[in-house]
Amino acid sequence: MAKSENIRLIANNKKAYHDYFIDEKYEAGIALHGTEVKSLRMGKCSIKESFITIHRGEVLIQHMHISPYEKGNIFNKDPLRTRKLLLHKAEIRKLENQVKMKGYTIMPLKVYLKGSLVKVEIGLARGKKLYDKRQDIAKKDAQREAQRDFKIRNLG
Repeated sequence: MAKSENIRLIANNKKAYHDYFIDEKYEAGIALHGTEVKSLRMGKCSIKESFITIHRGEVLIQHMHISPYEKGNIFNKDPLRTRKLLLHKAEIRKLENQVKMKGYTIMPLKVYLKGSLVKVEIGLARGKKLYDKRQDIAKKDAQREAQRDFKIRNLG
């Protein structure tokens, strides 16, 4: 019997999809303190400027902004502190090898609550060139135009 898991999106990194090709996605846990979890439950998080590094076999997310909890007083931590991501050793080794050899980078894609746990979806990404971005924009415009025509034909 499958357990239905409530997933609630906290933060999404749309810029990552615009600037990078995402080849693989991983789900990672994140090591947080109590007031940070309370702040995340209120939806106060930003991952626009954040990035992920691997240092001494540990995956770290840097510049992830979690606003201080209003009622947390002395227990609040630095909003931009480096936080540890929780992955299996085999996944960390695989990511590390990809980043070293093929010129990939690791980007945080979204932060969400899965049941009572805070999870971060990270992606193994390759940078897009300017012409790739233009192609994506052209595809989106064509899709939007087709949707608009479809609505007009069906309503009129």
